[in-house]
Amino acid sequence: MDTVADMLTCVRNGNKALKPYVVVRHSRLKEDIARILKQEGFINSYSVSGKPKTELQIDLKIKGRRGIIEGIKRISKPGLRQYVGVDEIPRVLGGLGVAILSTPKGVLTGREAREQKVGGEVLVHIW
Repeated sequence: MDTVADMLTCVRNGNKALKPYVVVRHSRLKEDIARILKQEGFINSYSVSGKPKTELQIDLKIKGRRGIIEGIKRISKPGLRQYVGVDEIPRVLGGLGVAILSTPKGVLTGREAREQKVGGEVLVHIW
């Protein structure tokens, strides 16, 4: 079961339904993805709750009668991993979107990975 895809589906559905927040099961990778979504301005905030860190609450950003997130897509899947070198890091919508990568230096955006000259696994495209 792909837990990252489940998280992205919850965010996508909550965004379309104009929900103020969504709650998903916690993992460190999901928390790192939420950190990048907050850093890039796609969500308001996120928080971890529960005694042994069991839930991740993501507060979605709503503008008028639309969610901020236009699209979110899982790229590397458990059955087909997508790895790229530093020269092959994709630009999402010509730079308007964000690629999220898992690298040896942690979970980074495509821009940060290019600056640090490190490649990795392309997890998500978001725009």
